[in-house]
Amino acid sequence: MTAMAPAHTDLDLSFLLDHTSHVLRTRMAAALAEIGLTARMHCVLVHALEEERTQAQLAEIGDMDKTTMVVTVDALEKAGLAERRPSGTDRRARIIAVTDEGARVAVRSQKIVDGVHEAALGSLPKGERDTLVRALNRLVAGHLATPAEAPQGARRPRQRAQ
Repeated sequence: MTAMAPAHTDLDLSFLLDHTSHVLRTRMAAALAEIGLTARMHCVLVHALEEERTQAQLAEIGDMDKTTMVVTVDALEKAGLAERRPSGTDRRARIIAVTDEGARVAVRSQKIVDGVHEAALGSLPKGERDTLVRALNRLVAGHLATPAEAPQGARRPRQRAQ
């Protein structure tokens, strides 16, 4: 006897969000690669420029584990875009300081990021774009603000090696 598949709705919100997120990430990666950056490197540069931040603080902002953060900062140092320095406020802490060249690259990378976002949103009529952004902001700040505790944690989508 064959079991009947459960009826499903036409709307698969998980697929829609996963697919758009994946495509946006791949487009962002390709665009930033043109100037030798990854999205993580961009994230570290931009947030390290905002204020004095430790590697751990930047890892939290960028949702990176310690190993990924170390590799990212190592790459930024090798490229001459950032360096680890003692904190000016806590002698025990080390911060990520952006070099002058890193600041120039961050300006370029932010324009690239903004362009990728604008291209995606620009493909929608203005009213739909505004509605989408407002709705996503409401979800992020409200119902979907915090991941649920699951017995076997949900995995984030795997990023292809670059």
